[in-house]
Amino acid sequence: MHRQYFVYILASDSHELYVGVTNDLTRRMWEHSTVQDPHSYSHRHETTRLVYFEMTTDVRAAIQREKELKRFPRTRKLELIEGMNPEWRDLATNSS
Repeated sequence: MHRQYFVYILASDSHELYVGVTNDLTRRMWEHSTVQDPHSYSHRHETTRLVYFEMTTDVRAAIQREKELKRFPRTRKLELIEGMNPEWRDLATNSS
């Protein structure tokens, strides 16, 4: 069985962004929303809405893509989000 890996972008209501990678998107979203680490970036900036994600079966590709997205200028990240999710809906609530 192939594992799936996700590169994702979370957003706050003010469109603050967080880029991450995981092998379990449901679990990771739960961790972000339940504040497992009160000192984390996502808690401090309230980035809890899943607004963009990509899937792959290659863990190295997922890690590389996360690094690439983190280096993107904000405008490029906004283009990715708006291309997949122009209304900035919380995709975690729509895909559960």
